[in-house]
Amino acid sequence: MNKAVLALEDGTVFEGRSFGAQIESYGEVVFNTAITGYQEVFTDPSYSGQIVVLTNPQIGNYGANHFDSESLKPYIEGLVVREFSPIASNWRSEEAANRFLAEAGVPIIAEIDTRALVRHLRSRGVMRGVLAGAGGEAEALVRRAREIPSMAGLELATRVSTASSYEWARGIEGGSPSELNGAPAPITRHVVAYDYGIKHNILRRLVHTGCRVTVAPATTSAEDVLALNPDGVFLSNGPGDPEPLEYQAAQVRKIIGKKPVFGICLGHQVLGLALGGKTYKLKFGHRGANHPVLNKVTNRVEITSHNHGFAVDPDSLNQNEIELTHVNLNDQTLEGFRHRNYPVFCVQYHPEAAPGPHDSHYLFDEFVRLMKEAK
Repeated sequence: MNKAVLALEDGTVFEGRSFGAQIESYGEVVFNTAITGYQEVFTDPSYSGQIVVLTNPQIGNYGANHFDSESLKPYIEGLVVREFSPIASNWRSEEAANRFLAEAGVPIIAEIDTRALVRHLRSRGVMRGVLAGAGGEAEALVRRAREIPSMAGLELATRVSTASSYEWARGIEGGSPSELNGAPAPITRHVVAYDYGIKHNILRRLVHTGCRVTVAPATTSAEDVLALNPDGVFLSNGPGDPEPLEYQAAQVRKIIGKKPVFGICLGHQVLGLALGGKTYKLKFGHRGANHPVLNKVTNRVEITSHNHGFAVDPDSLNQNEIELTHVNLNDQTLEGFRHRNYPVFCVQYHPEAAPGPHDSHYLFDEFVRLMKEAK
């Protein structure tokens, strides 16, 4: 049995069994509480720079397939689980999850007490860590963990963004007959989507609601976006600290008032910066698939999917211009806002639901409605 070690910057060390790639990895150690959807987590670019702890006690049992990936490859730096299954048992599986991660150079540590680890991260906050093979000496690994750059101040969006623009035309493809997605709408609108680390299911949802999508690099100027004469502009999710994205916020500021704008996750934070707001780092972030969010416009509670470690400070926004629309019922953090004068809105959580519930799919329809009204 190959052994593995997870060392945290505060000196805490966990020993377990090694799966996946037999390499040493570094990153901010975070946890996700979703019960299903581990492949979507592996391939979400928002996890770049992070070692992910999954609280579901068994991972890997349904394998991996090309359909469930949220990008072209896994982006997590490492994986931490209680029990990892090297055997896949599912009719949709194309390969074992162990092989899927090993081929991408992602190491796994299993057979550790993930409950104790998550409780530690909840009380102390997420922290830097090193995942290494059995040859690593604990004190040296802890020292290396302390040398990793902090996520606060780290700009990762341009690192994971596409290098050049491309067109996306694939819509929703149901994984089983029980999925109630409805018929796709005819293509009537053109959207330019800024790629800060965009998930494929966001693109699929845009197409499903009737949008032709042009994906643009994170460094694209507002002038180049407006030259395409889109009906609307989308701001995607992505990794890292939003505060260093001053250029991106400046470009979005030039687009506000000219085109309808919809932002998700990092896109929500960039939009907040563009409107004069500030962001801050959460103690351990929101990562899971069942977070309750109050829609203050409808007074309904939505169960939502999350993956973020930063938030927009609502007190930093000019509420004469900005209406706060969504709030997290677990910790009262801001989850969404809209402009009072322009067709501009955003949410911090993930309405594309990959993985997660479908309570918030209506936001894509709202974006299409705003584009029709603006036209």
